[in-house]
Amino acid sequence: DSFDILGDGVKELLVGRDDGVLEIYNFESADDPVLRYDHALSESIASIQGGCVGKDGYDEILASTYSGWLTGLTTEPVHREDGSGEELKLSQEMQNKISSLRNELEHLQMKVLQEREKYQQSSQSSTAVSSVPAFSVNDKFTLNKDDASYSLILEVQTAIDNVLVQSDVPIDLLDVDKNSAVVSFSSCDSE
Repeated sequence: DSFDILGDGVKELLVGRDDGVLEIYNFESADDPVLRYDHALSESIASIQGGCVGKDGYDEILASTYSGWLTGLTTEPVHREDGSGEELKLSQEMQNKISSLRNELEHLQMKVLQEREKYQQSSQSSTAVSSVPAFSVNDKFTLNKDDASYSLILEVQTAIDNVLVQSDVPIDLLDVDKNSAVVSFSSCDSE
């Protein structure tokens, strides 16, 4: 997307990447765009849009991710101060809203616990039938020209416990900063 998030009268380029990086580029000169800000999300960005969403006078960037999460970055300051340097007190309306949200969150947490207990009881009964849910997998296998390696990127809308890679030829697995996986090698029986 292109949007004037910096408020300087010139639209910036908003980029959401497959690796989860959100970038804002500014066109300070006629030549090349300059990276002004970047933020890393935990999954690939499917869509990005700039605009005023939450509060008048404060522009925002909204990004939706592969699994459907919506992330917002705002220009609104986190803490506001009055002239004396002390933080402003929250209005009664804001305190009521926060209290209402906390109550709603507690209610939802209780509901999740009840549903988990209900599932546990039904899965342990003698008439329980187990089924594996179908998940949509977002996969990419791309060549990295810089070091002549391939990147395998797997995304699914649940936690990934194990990934099995089987190859007929010897392969080397390279570790990357973004990866938290533990690699385990085992030889394969040729038969």
